[in-house]
Amino acid sequence: MTAKVGPWSETIPKDYARLMREFGIEEFGDLAEELPDPNHLMRRRIIFGHRDFQRVLGAMRSGEKFAVMTGLMPSGRMHLGHKLVVDQLVWYQRHGAEIFLCVADIEAHATRGLTLQDAERLAIEEYLVNFQALGLDLERCNLYFQSRSDAVRNLAYTLGRKVNLSELRAIYGFSGETSASHIFYPLIDVADILHPQLEEFGGPRPTVVPVGIDQDPHLRLARDVASRFKREFGFIPPSSTYHRLLRGLTGGKMSSSNPETAIFLTDPPEAVERKIRNAFTGGRPTAKEQRERGGDPDKCVVYELHVYHLTPDDRELLKLREACESGEIICGECKAKTVERLKVFLAEHKKRRKNAEAGVKKLIK
Repeated sequence: MTAKVGPWSETIPKDYARLMREFGIEEFGDLAEELPDPNHLMRRRIIFGHRDFQRVLGAMRSGEKFAVMTGLMPSGRMHLGHKLVVDQLVWYQRHGAEIFLCVADIEAHATRGLTLQDAERLAIEEYLVNFQALGLDLERCNLYFQSRSDAVRNLAYTLGRKVNLSELRAIYGFSGETSASHIFYPLIDVADILHPQLEEFGGPRPTVVPVGIDQDPHLRLARDVASRFKREFGFIPPSSTYHRLLRGLTGGKMSSSNPETAIFLTDPPEAVERKIRNAFTGGRPTAKEQRERGGDPDKCVVYELHVYHLTPDDRELLKLREACESGEIICGECKAKTVERLKVFLAEHKKRRKNAEAGVKKLIK
């Protein structure tokens, strides 16, 4: 299971409960009620699991310093699936977190074959500008590129002293065909996760990494390595939260490499309309049958867009669910409503992107 659902897998998890048991992840559950104004991802159990999040919650309550660490791999266009992490970062930033944002250009180079120059261009144009436009204040983030961070690179070599190849194979499922650069990359990722606790970056403190469960191998390794180097660096094992992955429009994984599966943040209106019109739903074979028996929103990727992004009001979302289940609304009507909401969102986002572009490019330089 670990090898199939992992950082570079194209598989979308189907049984989250099984993965939680297998990986030892706790339910996020009632923790949402203990948080100040939990966002919709927390309220709706899209964020479903955690490791040691109580440590971060305690820091938030007492006003102590805590950090959030995350990264982006610039291997393709940014889509709504990527927005899940940004929504969380905006919330954490509003609640006083120190945010470390890594551009994983080494990962894109090692695992996807991009040049560092292409990775930088994609990072700026497709991710950082969108992050800023979505409400994250990049000037208040510790933003860095992996390929330019001596601290991360040096720490990765140091941490590698206590990690062996057998362990990496067990966690990531590496085969004899895996390149050496790909095999070494997890140590770079672990160094990313742990380096906010180095003295030069603020010292040991609670740090949370919000991820999809496909990224959990990195967290398991990072927590083990943190314990091995506790005496040397004082590392606190990083906390983590886990969110469900947004399914692609065709029912599988939303992927930048398969445009028909994703709504990109730079999609024109005609592309949005075509993609939603062809999207997988939980409807019945005929409109008559759906009016009589209702649809199944839990199978519908269009409804999922409302849960994750398009309908922030919980009561409005419940009405949409009930209308689907009762047959009051059928798929064609729901898709038309979804298209209009997406068009409005993307048109407004396009304006925000325009305002963000100059500032982001200046920040990188």
